[in-house]
Amino acid sequence: MRVVAARDGGLCRIRLPGGVLSAAHSRALADAARAHASGVLELTNRANVQIRGVRAGEEAALSAMLIGAGLGPAGIDAASPVERACAADELRNVMLSPLAGLDPNAASDTTALAQALIDMMQREPRFAALSPKFALQLDGGERLAMLEHPHDIWLAARKHGATVRFVLGLAGCPSEPPVGALAVEDVCTSIRALLHAFLDLANANATRMRDVLAAHSLEALLQRAREHGEFALMRDDTPSHAWRRATSDARLRLGAHALHADGSGYVGAQPVLGRIDSNTLHALADLAVEHGDATLCVTPWQGLLLPNVAGHAMPATLERLRALGLVCANADPLARLVACTGSTGCAKSRADTKADALRLATLLPDDTEVHLSGCERSCAAAHRAPFTLLASAPERYDLYRREDSKAGLGPRFGQLLAPNLTIEAAALALAQQPRSTHDV
Repeated sequence: MRVVAARDGGLCRIRLPGGVLSAAHSRALADAARAHASGVLELTNRANVQIRGVRAGEEAALSAMLIGAGLGPAGIDAASPVERACAADELRNVMLSPLAGLDPNAASDTTALAQALIDMMQREPRFAALSPKFALQLDGGERLAMLEHPHDIWLAARKHGATVRFVLGLAGCPSEPPVGALAVEDVCTSIRALLHAFLDLANANATRMRDVLAAHSLEALLQRAREHGEFALMRDDTPSHAWRRATSDARLRLGAHALHADGSGYVGAQPVLGRIDSNTLHALADLAVEHGDATLCVTPWQGLLLPNVAGHAMPATLERLRALGLVCANADPLARLVACTGSTGCAKSRADTKADALRLATLLPDDTEVHLSGCERSCAAAHRAPFTLLASAPERYDLYRREDSKAGLGPRFGQLLAPNLTIEAAALALAQQPRSTHDV
């Protein structure tokens, strides 16, 4: 809905509820990127898609084409007022596991609840005041989930006898201790009350939950939520060491993985550094129809899954993905690199991080995971990477190491190991470091 200026043209982000993209929507996205932009798309770290290089004067035509294809928020069409359309679009920051509704061992199928939360937020006019970056997460207990991204509100399913409850946390990750628990039937009304409480207490500069909690106590926030009606938070007495959920095995992101006894499951792949062209997206849509269920699931690791692939079709599907140039194995160095847009597309970036990441891939030590960031904003990685190369100038980086991957602990990038390195010098410095056990 909102096309913003970037160095390489306009940038248009398309929010995908639950990260799911149908084959028809994939083709519509590819056609729109080709018709009104450069034909280059990016998968984001919040499981969305963005179109790069939107041509000047074609912003409205692009938005109309996307809305006409059904990629906008519910209830919005080309005749809707722009501000209302933008507000509705920006209230769709609800992240799920890419295996939501697919993993038979999950504690809960979160897909319907996610849609109910989105619908609730879009019906409430006041919630248009929420920042476009204000984000929620639903963790259903799937075997593959991004648990390292900090969210303003997170909910995680946990078995409670014969039922399921959602434990609730604020300004953090589902790997951290919660503040309480909600019955499934109370989630929407309780989150509504909590959002109203947040807006009551937020000043003009407080756009995220962490800002409100820095100025007000947790109990003050919860008490204000109780004043807004049905806030049914229950005390959660689970010890923090018992609650902490292990991070997902990185090996589950790429390659073929069975989910069911008949051998069917999903195939994961990753476009090189998260970028994909319109022709490749068309080909992926065709592959999803031929071997899957005609959907693609975008992941918060800037990759995608083809769900519901029959066991006998997995080898052929993987071969087709490799032929399209996608990364399909964790052993590939490009599976362990994250890079922001870089100076070719962003005026704030001090280096061409995409090109530099490709150079680093040929030198990267085994089992080393690195994030290349063109500036301090860290747009490409909301999580805490084990190693970060922060650009200081073209082709020059400061190398940082994190000892703890928790989102809120310590300096943003960790300890500075060495300043002003070339890519070659950075590769040598990385080879001398102990291997991290943290999951990117």
